[in-house]
Amino acid sequence: MNIYDSVILGIIEGFTEFLPISSTGHLIVASEFLGIEQTSVTKAFSVIIQFAAILAVFFNYKDKFTIGKISLWTKVFIAFIPIGAVGFVFSSQIKALFSINIVAVMFIVGGIVFLIVEKFFIKEHSSKTITDVEKISTKQAMIIGVAQVFALIPGTSRAGSTIIGALLLNISRKASAEFSFLLAFPVMSAVTAYDILKHYHEFNDANIITLVVGFVVSFLVALITIKLFLKFLEKFTFVAFGIYRIFFGILLLIVFN
Repeated sequence: MNIYDSVILGIIEGFTEFLPISSTGHLIVASEFLGIEQTSVTKAFSVIIQFAAILAVFFNYKDKFTIGKISLWTKVFIAFIPIGAVGFVFSSQIKALFSINIVAVMFIVGGIVFLIVEKFFIKEHSSKTITDVEKISTKQAMIIGVAQVFALIPGTSRAGSTIIGALLLNISRKASAEFSFLLAFPVMSAVTAYDILKHYHEFNDANIITLVVGFVVSFLVALITIKLFLKFLEKFTFVAFGIYRIFFGILLLIVFN
């Protein structure tokens, strides 16, 4: 992996991490096109640039990272428990699922689910709709956490699975996205810490340079993407993402088969 690859992957990660289109799926596809071999180092690199994107959450929501928000973070960590437990117990089986075909199929499935949810389940202007992320209940947080477990299947999208789970609980699009942003913090922090401890000895000086470049690029792109995504949700639905997922999944099946 060279600097050019690092920049490209950093841009892709920063842009896709918080959109419901699977950052991992896009990184796998991009790596295939760039001819990057999926070694333990490149997989660790992917996790670390994901963490760079997650840091953008802190800078966009600094007001949420205070002792006064302990109730909100309690619910966030409750939502983290399901994926943390399942991911830890079945980590080897999950890694074995990584393939272009599985990514493609899950892109299509996720796209269809988004279209169905938008068509039949969304009640955005209902008086019972939760519009404030801090109003999400503990029970709702746990349900969203269970929905997030589906993100362990490559191509599903962590953001996508959590947002769909929240939408089905009559949480507004904006609040669903924001809870997904905050939930990404403990999830990716745990994954990053695990991978660094496991692979730190495999990074030589050259790898460190590409890692830093990818980290910075991913962080800056994610910082901008979060703001633009929330602006987008003020006027539009998730239908466009559903359509994109379906067409992208079909494209992958055509190109790689």
